Amino acid sequence: MYKLILAKIQEFDTIIIHTHQKPDGDAIGAQLGLKYALQANFPKKAIYAVGEQNERFGYLGSIDTISDDAYKDALVIVVDSGAKHLISDERYALGSFVIKIDHHIPQGEYGNLAFVNQNFESASGIIAHFIKTTNLALTKSAAEALFTGIVTDSGRFRYTSVSSQTFELASYLMSANIDLDKIYDNIYLEDLDMIKLRARLTLKFKTLDNGIAYLVNTYEDVVSYNSNPFNISRGMVNIMAGISQIYIWANFTECEDGKVLVELRSRGPNINKIATKYGGGGHLLASGATIESLDLVDDVLRDLAKAMEEYNEQNRNI
Repeated sequence: MYKLILAKIQEFDTIIIHTHQKPDGDAIGAQLGLKYALQANFPKKAIYAVGEQNERFGYLGSIDTISDDAYKDALVIVVDSGAKHLISDERYALGSFVIKIDHHIPQGEYGNLAFVNQNFESASGIIAHFIKTTNLALTKSAAEALFTGIVTDSGRFRYTSVSSQTFELASYLMSANIDLDKIYDNIYLEDLDMIKLRARLTLKFKTLDNGIAYLVNTYEDVVSYNSNPFNISRGMVNIMAGISQIYIWANFTECEDGKVLVELRSRGPNINKIATKYGGGGHLLASGATIESLDLVDDVLRDLAKAMEEYNEQNRNI
């Protein structure tokens, strides 16, 4: 499959790289890592990264602004998006040929060519493997972006998706003399106010008797925190992690338009099917979705309770 992808890259003079909405470290890392690698190996091609910017990962570089005309006769590569409705910037469909590169549980394929491998901990890992396997030159900027993606999506190499291949690719990226201090400082150094906010929210989340914890933040709460919905949703979900009595934890964060970002995490039960039910997706133990309002929180919690019951039943039968 890598040979087919490389052949398409060689064929087109314009390549436009997309990723999913509300991009995280892996999305930005895979997108910019691929862009920088292709720019270094194909300097005569026009190569762009398009979509939303996540300022937290601004140290990796900026997202490009291009016109619709750029998509004419262009190759589009979408990284780290399991479903087409999750792709940032619908113009991806204007491309002459679309390639999907992803590691999530598929929610219906899209594009003309799809490479999906759930054995990778991250889309950045796939891109790193692609560069290494096809003997493309690896630059420091590409390696730093891809290392960021691997580190963030693997939970600093702690999640069950991590394998020996993960460490092999991390070693390969480190051979490009990446600045680890810069990467880790930008990812994990936090403002004192955020540390205090995490402590505040730790006292706010609720637990249920069935091993579920959840946190609900209204948009008024988010404003009072002097933050934004994405940072509260994705950044605060794991304040409920690592608790022996908790097997599923969920963070519900309301946006200005009334819609609610849902982050689901688990250390056993399959929560991906619930995220998929509500239009989202991800992995068996880490998924997300967007629901229409806070009125649906109880519905999601009931579905999580069913997943917990199924998990308990399966373990009783072992």
